[in-house]
Amino acid sequence: MAKQSRKKSNDNTIARNRRARFDYSIESNYETGLVLEGWEVKSLRAGKVQIDDSYVMVKDGELEWVGGTITPLISTSTHIFASPTRSRKLLLHRLEIDRLIGQIERKGYTLVPLALYWNKKGRVKMDIGLAKGKKEHDKRAAIKEREWNREKSRMLKIR
Repeated sequence: MAKQSRKKSNDNTIARNRRARFDYSIESNYETGLVLEGWEVKSLRAGKVQIDDSYVMVKDGELEWVGGTITPLISTSTHIFASPTRSRKLLLHRLEIDRLIGQIERKGYTLVPLALYWNKKGRVKMDIGLAKGKKEHDKRAAIKEREWNREKSRMLKIR
């Protein structure tokens, strides 16, 4: 029997929000837990999640992940009504939540989900970022810098 040369990646990332780093300047990151149902965890293991157009909202002194889509699997039980876009509660310490709420209300920051991943204990964690929106000229400068870095690496590769 032939051996399969399939590499197993050590990356525990389920989904990344690459657009968030382009649209926002991230000030700091926080690792949060998620309150999920059983069918959602199974869907996450299958990679059926989208976090691109989602955001984190403050509701009744708690943080909720809104707009994220976890598509239910076909094998989900028939007695469960699976809502793919429901809001999900984020788990943080009270002191951290209060600090984040203060910065959101006073300084004009927003919370955006950056990544969804498995931690070492097999639990789902979300990396959220405290961010400020970029202006159009900031985005253009980021594109210009990225293109310059590519051109620079091409020039160094040729020589």
